[in-house]
Amino acid sequence: MSTHAGTAPFRFRTALFGFLGYTLATVASSPSALADPLLEETVEFTGTVLFIQSKVPGLVIGAVRNGETAIYGFGERVDGGEKPDGDTVLRIGSITKAFTGQVLADLAADGKVSLTQTLGSLAPEFGKGKDPNTSRIRLIDIATHSAGLPREVPHEPGPEGDPFSPITRDAFSNWLGANELLFPPGTGVLYSNFAFDLLAIGLAEAGKTPYPQLLKKRITGPLGLRDTVFELSDDQRDRLMEGHGFDGKALRNVPTGDVIVGSGGLYSTPKDLLRWMQWHLDRFDEKDAEVRMLGHAAYLVRDNLNPVSGMDESGRMDAMALGWVVMMPDGDRPLILQKAGGLQGTFSYIAFAPNRGVAAFVAINEFDFAAAMNMAEVVNEMIASLAPR
Repeated sequence: MSTHAGTAPFRFRTALFGFLGYTLATVASSPSALADPLLEETVEFTGTVLFIQSKVPGLVIGAVRNGETAIYGFGERVDGGEKPDGDTVLRIGSITKAFTGQVLADLAADGKVSLTQTLGSLAPEFGKGKDPNTSRIRLIDIATHSAGLPREVPHEPGPEGDPFSPITRDAFSNWLGANELLFPPGTGVLYSNFAFDLLAIGLAEAGKTPYPQLLKKRITGPLGLRDTVFELSDDQRDRLMEGHGFDGKALRNVPTGDVIVGSGGLYSTPKDLLRWMQWHLDRFDEKDAEVRMLGHAAYLVRDNLNPVSGMDESGRMDAMALGWVVMMPDGDRPLILQKAGGLQGTFSYIAFAPNRGVAAFVAINEFDFAAAMNMAEVVNEMIASLAPR
């Protein structure tokens, strides 16, 4: 692990945030202060520290508090280009799963599905398999990573320009027909892209609509998330942030395809994601209140689960909501729901404190695990500083 993710930078961050708290008192009292100067200063300062620590080509960070938003970009959106901003398009990877969980909550609130409904009742080819427990896999098991499925369905590498093409619906049913589940559904948690792609198929069957159109109809359209899409327009492509691999070399953009739409295929922008967060934080609005409650509830607590794997990189999982990792209050940090993502050279992280009116998002355009874990830790600290218990 690189030195910028160790204990010394943590002490450095603590000292810097202490200095920040002292300096912001003067800014907040200024007659010409912004609507939420603490939010602006905290987001800009946190982004500056993260960018210096991570040494990535580009970083964009944003937050919302009590309806006010702040977004700052650093470095380069593409090699030799301008810095990213609120309109920068980027791949959000597995943050897509939280959108899939919201589609499930929306359909459940509308009476189209139930959380305890089996996957096989919607897509019969997935209701049978070598393991008798396959017929017992419920939508809630899939949405909480507790269905007993592996992280990925085994597949041959795809061509360089279309690497996800071998991940197919037939590959899913073939695996279920030939393999035992890794554990009985509901007894453990194992992070699974396989599971959320199955969930998207089941929801598409329930909605009698291809999943990308279902997401637009149920979520992104009503919320005005115009840049949250699976396929880019020419304008969106011109605003795309270029990802970089572990070797620091730029990676080409590749298509999502038709199957990984539940687990990780979405593009979005910081502005769209913060608008989405405002919806999640609007907990007293009667409109969509049931969808929010269904989506945010902690359905599966960590106690007595075996195994628990792949869930703690961005903060310890205490429970699972629909696609969201739930972190219970700890010290000054409030209850947080969070999700991280990584795809095609971009790491991203989004988190919100539903009882405190605060949410934050950050993305870097280079695959660097230490930097990704560090940015999640720093954003969790930033939420605690903006919304202490």
